[in-house]
Amino acid sequence: MKKPIGIFDSGIGGLTVLKEILNALPGEDTIYLGDTARVPYGTKSVETVTRYSFENARFLLKFNIKLLVVACNTASAYCLHRLQQELPIPVVGVIEPGARRAVGITKTKRVGVIGTEGTIRSGAYFDAIKAIDSSIAVFTKPCPMFVPLVEEGWTNNQMARLTAHTYLREIKKQWVDALILGCTHYPLLKDVIKEIMGKDVALIDSGHETAAAVAQCLMKRGILEVASSQQGSHRFFVTDSPDRFRQVGGKFMTANVDTVELVNV
Repeated sequence: MKKPIGIFDSGIGGLTVLKEILNALPGEDTIYLGDTARVPYGTKSVETVTRYSFENARFLLKFNIKLLVVACNTASAYCLHRLQQELPIPVVGVIEPGARRAVGITKTKRVGVIGTEGTIRSGAYFDAIKAIDSSIAVFTKPCPMFVPLVEEGWTNNQMARLTAHTYLREIKKQWVDALILGCTHYPLLKDVIKEIMGKDVALIDSGHETAAAVAQCLMKRGILEVASSQQGSHRFFVTDSPDRFRQVGGKFMTANVDTVELVNV
């Protein structure tokens, strides 16, 4: 029996990761859970985010998933290792793949990281980058207002530009040549961020690298769906406001997100 891949995020941002998974593994079935009733995770405590993450995981396990993707950077920073230890299936996060990519492309060895307050406070990206190459200078900046901007669908207006300029002016002065978008919501602001940081700064979102890590994990375990002409099926669940999820999520997903189910996890 074909088993799906489970993915959860605090809201719609994880769709940026799902999109890359669908591009890389079009034959796979997926179950996506956006915890839109409790977004954002980045301002909450380690204990609260951990509890939410295990509740999300238990919900997805009901669908007999074969692998779990923690698409939320804050959850990956706070409790990925616990999820990996305690769940009966493989669990892939988004931080290590993004860190590896940044280390691989920086020429100046000056890397910036923007993320939620929780992700930046955890030091997870800093530690992951330093573990790969301790000589790289890492500059971090929390950007908490980016998540509500994306959830509202304000990704390319004057409000987004003013907010981005306020957050990014400090990190731009550090002359980084790679900037990790350390939250799955942030790629939706990529045009505005690129406009401010300039063409010489590579923007890294973890979606592409995470999809590659998922494929490698499935292949290693012999549970990768063999590529075929048959497209996978995809289900979407949210904990609040399906209409908003459809409206905003549909702007950047190639898969159909018209059918979104409201659940209580």
